[in-house]
Amino acid sequence: MDWTSLFQTILPYLPAKYAGDLVSILSFLIASAALALRFWKPPAAGSKVALLYRFVSALAQSRGWNTNAYQPDAKALMIPAGADRAVAAATLGLDPTSSHPKAGEPPRAASLN
Repeated sequence: MDWTSLFQTILPYLPAKYAGDLVSILSFLIASAALALRFWKPPAAGSKVALLYRFVSALAQSRGWNTNAYQPDAKALMIPAGADRAVAAATLGLDPTSSHPKAGEPPRAASLN
């Protein structure tokens, strides 16, 4: 269930004053979390604040195309926009699929066949 359907289910049962307050507070929290992520450097993977970072990232709805390139457990391979990632990864001896920021794991060495 996403936020929109949740709001459409709950808001009709709330008095208008409280519904407006709820929407305002949630909008403020989401905007504040997005602003915090703009300036917050992602913590290390084993850090105690990594869980808090993930929570703030989820609250800011930072996922998909909006996800930060650097995450607590992964580092992106930053290359110029016109460059080929497979060539850059091969130059560094990395597996091209694991060097993508959304691969979900740290870049691993390329397998030698």
